Amino acid sequence: MASSSQVAVEPIPSRARQRPGIVLTVLCASGFMAGLDVFIVNVALDDIGHDFPGASLADMSWILNAYAIAYAALLVPLGSLADRYGAKRGFLLGLTLFTSASAACAASPGLWTLVLFRGLQAVGAAALTPASLGLLLAATDPERRTRAVRIWSASGALAAAAGPGLGGLLVQSSWRWIFLVNVPVGVLALVAGARVLPDVRKTVTGRIPDAFGGLVLALSIGALSLALVKGPDWGWTSPATVECLLLAAAGAAVFTHRTARHPAPLVEPALLRVKAFTWSNATALLFSVAFGANLLAIVLWTQQVWHYSAVRTGLAVAPGPLMVPLFAALAQYVTRRLPAGVIATVGSLLYGLAAALLALRIETHPHYATDLLPSMLISGAGVGLTMPTILTCATADLRPTQGATGSAMVNMSHQIGNSLGIAALVATLTATTASGDAARPSPHGWWLVTGAALLAALCALGMTPRGKTTDATFAEAPARADSAAP
Repeated sequence: MASSSQVAVEPIPSRARQRPGIVLTVLCASGFMAGLDVFIVNVALDDIGHDFPGASLADMSWILNAYAIAYAALLVPLGSLADRYGAKRGFLLGLTLFTSASAACAASPGLWTLVLFRGLQAVGAAALTPASLGLLLAATDPERRTRAVRIWSASGALAAAAGPGLGGLLVQSSWRWIFLVNVPVGVLALVAGARVLPDVRKTVTGRIPDAFGGLVLALSIGALSLALVKGPDWGWTSPATVECLLLAAAGAAVFTHRTARHPAPLVEPALLRVKAFTWSNATALLFSVAFGANLLAIVLWTQQVWHYSAVRTGLAVAPGPLMVPLFAALAQYVTRRLPAGVIATVGSLLYGLAAALLALRIETHPHYATDLLPSMLISGAGVGLTMPTILTCATADLRPTQGATGSAMVNMSHQIGNSLGIAALVATLTATTASGDAARPSPHGWWLVTGAALLAALCALGMTPRGKTTDATFAEAPARADSAAP
């Protein structure tokens, strides 16, 4: 199907090409902040609750839910707008909103004010995250793009893994520091970004993207996320959960119909016919199920069974994130010799092995060096091999002008997977707990993680781009995506 709009892209300013290191630093720092705030608040809930007496655990959970739902729901609509109207503009606006909302979160006088500003934080994060990849592709020479995308993706993976550890350290002073720490980083990134990021101006004619389709997609993903994060509390067969799931399914059907027939769809149908992109999204979803469930299982076990403090839990988790950049660099090196899908498969298998070790070996009496530490090192290696490779493969066969939308869809898959993993873990723990009791930590949860990681390993075999993913892949990607376009 031919689109009625035409987009002309002006040449990239030479200043951006001359400062690739600064551009990469700005984009990685901003993406790190956005990813960090998905996970950093978990270990601070108790401290926040002390400042807001009378708030129930269900009410407190909206500090997490507001961010997760809004972030997942808006990634694709805002990524598509960034592709069309300019990634730099979307990035700077998103970063401004995120930084301002972070300061407002730190100053919040009450619980629901904090929830409101967390939602605004998520809107900013959903705007800057996909736009940052579009800027990275535009500012980096083709032969260097694979390496740059791996570094950018590794920073996001590191943020997700480091969230509980960094949060545990910051709450020792005050829970407000988990938000205040974003402000100086955001201001510096704004100043540097305005100066060095490429201003890819696009002359756009024809129809604007499908605004109604974007609204339907946001509502559908929001309803699905709400069902996943609240299902364990509401009950999976409760009217509220069923209604949310039905709304999500109906929204997905309407969005699919409009995408196939609208003259300017929010998501180009050609994207879904790119094999590496489709399999990368499937792998991202399944691996994130394992990741989200595993992270929560470890936090619950260390705090509720081993009775670790928040800071001690953070330090216990820390060896895993330290492995991520090391094995992301290793993945970049071995990509010259092995298909990218094989690398991600190995990483997923390692992650499943780490969870299986916990299921088999962990005891109620703390034995950190023998029970938890080996698993953290192996799982960190798995994350480093898998997560950067997923995004590299997802975008390798796309045109640079599709980068923000493609990145948004992969990140959306990550967020839905995380929510699904957490919900599945809670359901598993509830099923293994005596009737009427609250769900409590159990080694059975790690078998769920192992199963999801094994499924991710199978999907990863299909996500290798056409030919081996090398630094030349991005140079050839526009032609390959054009040939796949309708």
